[in-house]
Amino acid sequence: MSIVEIKVTLEHIEPPVTRTLQVPVTIRLDRLHLTLQAAMGWTNSHLYMFEAGGATWGLPDPDFGGEDLPANKTTLAQLIEDTGARTIRYIYDFGDSWEHSLSVGKVTDAVPGDLYPRLTDISGRCPPEDVGGIPGYEEFLEAMADPEHPEHADLQEWYGATFDPIVPPADELRLEVLKLAKRWKPKTSR
Repeated sequence: MSIVEIKVTLEHIEPPVTRTLQVPVTIRLDRLHLTLQAAMGWTNSHLYMFEAGGATWGLPDPDFGGEDLPANKTTLAQLIEDTGARTIRYIYDFGDSWEHSLSVGKVTDAVPGDLYPRLTDISGRCPPEDVGGIPGYEEFLEAMADPEHPEHADLQEWYGATFDPIVPPADELRLEVLKLAKRWKPKTSR
């Protein structure tokens, strides 16, 4: 099995939010989506789309329309081969429009005994789901950082805790990615 390293950057966010993943090159895009959700800390509550080389991949939505190619029938290797892309855009939640840049790194052999996908590096905490995109997130950070802010108490109650944009829940994120790796582990023949 060949493994590719992907550096994920949530665009237009300060402080920076990045993840580094190792995934099989044969991973389907719908599974890559679930891996990104787990690694970032998103809740998989919204539509998504991959974009590269002028083409898009997602899940068919009869109410939304669109020309997306099927994410559940396309592998990462096929996307790379068909488009030649070394950078892929991943957009999550078309309302908040969270844009991620996926930089495709080196391809290596899998390490025997390791499970994939793997989350190898984590920086920054992902914005909360449904915060209102970049403008809403900036307002959220401002209000959460200032106990005197008129929205502080309401947002803290809405979020359910304090929020530190620098410190990600690293153990939780690694565990969520590991759960996917265990679920998708290739069956061994007897």
